[in-house]
Amino acid sequence: MADPAHGTVSIHIDKKELKSPTPTTGKALYDLGGVDSTKYDLFRETRGKGEDEKIAYDGTPVALHEGDHFFSVPKKLNPGA
Repeated sequence: MADPAHGTVSIHIDKKELKSPTPTTGKALYDLGGVDSTKYDLFRETRGKGEDEKIAYDGTPVALHEGDHFFSVPKKLNPGA
C-alpha cells in the first residue's frame, strides 16, 4: 500500500518486492533492483494490452504505481550460446 507521508510504493523488480519513492529515476530503479545496466535492460510490465515499457538508465523521472512489476532482460540475447 502506498505511504503518502513518505511518497513510497511497493514494486517488484525481478520478482523481488521492494519499496521505492515516487517519482524516482530509471537509474535509481536499476540500482534498487541490483540490475547491471551494462548487461541488462529494465522493463515495466504493461497492464493490459500493449508493449512493456523500457526504462532508460538515466535521470529521467519515472512515476511509479503501487504494485508495478519490472523485469530485466539481457541486452544481447544469444540463443545459441
